[in-house]
Amino acid sequence: MAKKFKPLTSVLVKPAGPDCNLNCTYCFYLEKAGLFPETPRHRMSDEVQEEMIRQVMQQSGDSVSIAWQGGEPTLMGLDFYKRAIELEMKYGHGQTVGNGLQTNGTLLNLEWAEFLKKYDWLVGLSLDGPEHIHNRYRLDNANKGTHKKVEENVKMMLENGVAVNVLATLNDYSVQFPDETYNYFKSLGLTWMQFIPIVETDPRDSSRAAPFSVSAKAYGEFLCRIFDLWLADFKNGQPTTQVRHFDSVFYPYVGLEAPECTMMKECGPYVVVEHNGNVYSCDFFVYPKWKLGNVMTNRITTMLNSKKQQAFGAAKAVLPGECRRCPWLTKCYGGCTKDRIKDLQDKRKPRFCLSYKMFFAHADSTMQMLAEDWKKNQHDMQERERTGGTYNAFKDFIN
Repeated sequence: MAKKFKPLTSVLVKPAGPDCNLNCTYCFYLEKAGLFPETPRHRMSDEVQEEMIRQVMQQSGDSVSIAWQGGEPTLMGLDFYKRAIELEMKYGHGQTVGNGLQTNGTLLNLEWAEFLKKYDWLVGLSLDGPEHIHNRYRLDNANKGTHKKVEENVKMMLENGVAVNVLATLNDYSVQFPDETYNYFKSLGLTWMQFIPIVETDPRDSSRAAPFSVSAKAYGEFLCRIFDLWLADFKNGQPTTQVRHFDSVFYPYVGLEAPECTMMKECGPYVVVEHNGNVYSCDFFVYPKWKLGNVMTNRITTMLNSKKQQAFGAAKAVLPGECRRCPWLTKCYGGCTKDRIKDLQDKRKPRFCLSYKMFFAHADSTMQMLAEDWKKNQHDMQERERTGGTYNAFKDFIN
């Protein structure tokens, strides 16, 4: 049976490659500099930037998202992104473009804030929590903590109306403080949160996970506690904070596919463009094996729909019998493929299997209730529209 054509809806771009002004202990991307030994400094050229944006704009449909990530993408300087806007306008065909900047936040200033606000960019800011949590592993090249500067710039960005989401890693230390972390983010005005579990191979002993990796049990306990905090903040039946994991797992409860690739049956819905135009299957799989081509010689949609990308996506569905028989399979589909590769005990079984079982056992009844409410509101809204009325009370809390 022929594979369904995947439209170009999003790309993840690494304009400064693996380069970063920080030296976070758990970073998995700094080592990618070894893939590009031609120069110690990695920056996307004007030619690659233009060709990449030309293809994205001309090959996408009514809407497309471009996520600028790293390394640290602000190393490119603001003029690079001003030019990106010009190129999007030059090659666009009236579609909606969602630009996102994933940054450690240390190089931001008022000029950046004005630009990001003017063009409605979404900023994903890496902040692990209060000072003692953030500074545990997020260090600069002098091994000094970066919390103070990041917090200052978070406040500055929010004061200037920039849309800011917080991305926090869950490591062996930060996972111990769900209440403190959640309430700290709220106190700053960061009400959209994403928690990313960290697991990497120990560079000193390839037979085990690095000491900073989060365990499955600790991650499960963290998710359950954050869920309770999230639920306690509901007002009039609607959430006042958003946690990406909860948003994503809610989709299958209402019969929709999760938007987050971690929770999809197959992955590979987007591609990664490195600074030199090389295209890879996924942010976590920037390896020679998963290089799909280069934007200067290949079409992005062709690479996205290539046999290699299809094989990459299909690998996610290869799960042990225990997973295939699990009642929660259609809610998680084994999580991120990367986490299986990094789990040194069993490379086929999802590392966070226990985490998901703990979470769904804890949250399932509530999720079912929320799903029923959502479906009822959808029906009521459609009925009011059918009869010519308006329905302003309903707030769809799925992103």
